[in-house]
Amino acid sequence: MKTEATTKAVCTDVVTEARQVLDTARLLYTREQIESAMDRLAGRLSARLAGKNPLILCVMQGGLMFTAAMMPRLQLMSELDYIHASRYRNGTAGYELDWRAYPKTSLKNRTVLILDDIFDKGHTIAAIENYCRQQGASEVVSAVLLFKRCDDQTTETRCEFAAMDVEDRYVFGYGMDYKGQLRQLDRIYAVTGQD
Repeated sequence: MKTEATTKAVCTDVVTEARQVLDTARLLYTREQIESAMDRLAGRLSARLAGKNPLILCVMQGGLMFTAAMMPRLQLMSELDYIHASRYRNGTAGYELDWRAYPKTSLKNRTVLILDDIFDKGHTIAAIENYCRQQGASEVVSAVLLFKRCDDQTTETRCEFAAMDVEDRYVFGYGMDYKGQLRQLDRIYAVTGQD
């Protein structure tokens, strides 16, 4: 059983490690590049979903900044809810999907727009899309801030919309974390030393 002192020491270690990772990270996208990419994506999504009044599902926690930035850009009538499903659990490796919260809004006969931070292996998006269909959604559309180009994608799910793409690296910033830290950054970085 962890004591308060042990928990505080672990927290301090993670913060120190996160600072070191940030100091050596490689900048991939600036705030201006992200904003421009989201403007383009919003135009595509607005055209694709015109007249549909979608239910926007923010995938917590990583999708929070992306969703907040996208909603004012979308030229749509829409509703907002969230879903919380996580594979990383504040770590740097994915595990079995952990369902933490489901939407309160009925999905029956709705067009659902899923907004998430990143598509890497496709497990999370695939599971959320399946959940939406099981709940009776008439149409499910997914959009992510980043599409990670992985050679070993293990699902057949493909994300219909992505603002930007990235090489197969561990990335953080703009909602994406490094061990629970660094989500608040308005730029996107890659962890170095992964070769």
